[in-house]
Amino acid sequence: MIINLIIAGVCIFAVAAAMTMVGKGGGNFYVVILAVAGLPMHEAATTGQFMLFFASVAAMIVYQRNRAVSWPLAFLVGGLTALAALGGGYFSYLFSGFSLKLIFAVMLAAAGAVMLIPVSENAPVKGSPRFGTLCLKSGEDRYLINLWIAVPATLLTGFGSGMVGVSGGSFLVPLMVLACRVPMHKAVGTSSTLIAAVAFMGFGGHAVQGDFNPQWALPLAAVTVCGGMIGGRFALKTKPRYLKQLFAYTNWLAAVFMGVNAFYAGG
Repeated sequence: MIINLIIAGVCIFAVAAAMTMVGKGGGNFYVVILAVAGLPMHEAATTGQFMLFFASVAAMIVYQRNRAVSWPLAFLVGGLTALAALGGGYFSYLFSGFSLKLIFAVMLAAAGAVMLIPVSENAPVKGSPRFGTLCLKSGEDRYLINLWIAVPATLLTGFGSGMVGVSGGSFLVPLMVLACRVPMHKAVGTSSTLIAAVAFMGFGGHAVQGDFNPQWALPLAAVTVCGGMIGGRFALKTKPRYLKQLFAYTNWLAAVFMGVNAFYAGG
């Protein structure tokens, strides 16, 4: 068991560093690693949420210190996606497991593709907001968010995430970069904040069922904290276009994995 724990820790450290660099949770990777290492599925899910929370908090602290978290944007996007996710989860019964996996794969591929679209960032403004726009302050900067674009895109993202049963980390960054036009580093930092909140709630739901395994969760949480802090520091030093490429490639990898799993397992 100790050997399995060490191997899992090395893999999880790499995942934590890479995923926090692009503002994604990586919880699905954690669960797969833990399951392969021998943990029962319910314990793997609980431990994965526990690690995801600590990795996201560690990254959030790094981003916050460098003023790369927009709290107003986090509340706006987080509130709307949570509301829409409720509807997506409710209507998910209309689709088979096979269909949901294919939908998820398509969403991942599309989110990766749109991140490679050249887009100008929403430059800080000094004027008054126009009708249909919302002025968000982040540090000393003020950004005008076009609500006619941002709100429908946010609701659609939340609905799709709720329907396929994920936190939405793979879709939050493209949403903020393309629909809200915020800088890449700020989108990544804000996404880490939202993922931390979702992971905490997910962990609580699993833990009350008695599936918490501290012998695995505690040491691996320490590993993800290190990975999250290192990933956050690397992200701040990396050019936005490279972060977008890394985001796209990891999304495509996950899309291929989900598509293969859908056809292999039949849902």
